[in-house]
Amino acid sequence: MTAAELSALFLSLKVATLALVVMLPLAVYVAYVLSRKRFPGHTLLNALVFLPLVLPPVVTGYFLLLTFGRNGPIGIVLEGLFGTQLAFTWVGAAIAAGVMAFPLMVRPIRQAFDAVDPGLEVAARSLGVKRFRRWLTITLPLAAPGLVAGAVLGFAKALGEFGATITFAANIPGETRTLALAIYTELQRPGGEMPAFRLTLISLAIAVVAVILSELFVARMARRTRAAQEDGHG
Repeated sequence: MTAAELSALFLSLKVATLALVVMLPLAVYVAYVLSRKRFPGHTLLNALVFLPLVLPPVVTGYFLLLTFGRNGPIGIVLEGLFGTQLAFTWVGAAIAAGVMAFPLMVRPIRQAFDAVDPGLEVAARSLGVKRFRRWLTITLPLAAPGLVAGAVLGFAKALGEFGATITFAANIPGETRTLALAIYTELQRPGGEMPAFRLTLISLAIAVVAVILSELFVARMARRTRAAQEDGHG
């Protein structure tokens, strides 16, 4: 691999990791709210969460540019307070990737929360267990497989995000050129087919490893859950 390809690989992993770290806790919270709460605006919140799935990624990137760009409302505040900007930086690339991955994280996590029997939480509440402890010790462990599935989907989406990233963070070598952008760049020049193919194989290998690790974790969680249930019946 060339230095440019290694740079794109490490940058992609850094971007996808930051996107996951920032967005996963928010995805868990939003998924739980959508699963267990009913309030005015519930349908609107649900629609907003899944909006990036139906909008063209370039449109999402443009909205981010309008919001977080140097002249955007949040961008002006960030530059005034901290002297920094997010557009056209690797952190901006992570934000774009995280926004695009967010609905893919929320969906399986919400389905996992839907599958948890609310009666278990009611029983724990009747025993005096506080709300956060109920959520932490009962609901979250039972929904863990869905959380892992959401994390893997989110990481994979962030790793391969293209449209929103190139719009909001551009395609700057060594700064915002992720694997997807590097593949695109190679395909635009004569003789770039082999480097593009090599980068594609690298992306595929990372995705396969992530899926295998998630399957192993989910299987382990399922065995532990079955063992706990058998001990309870025993």
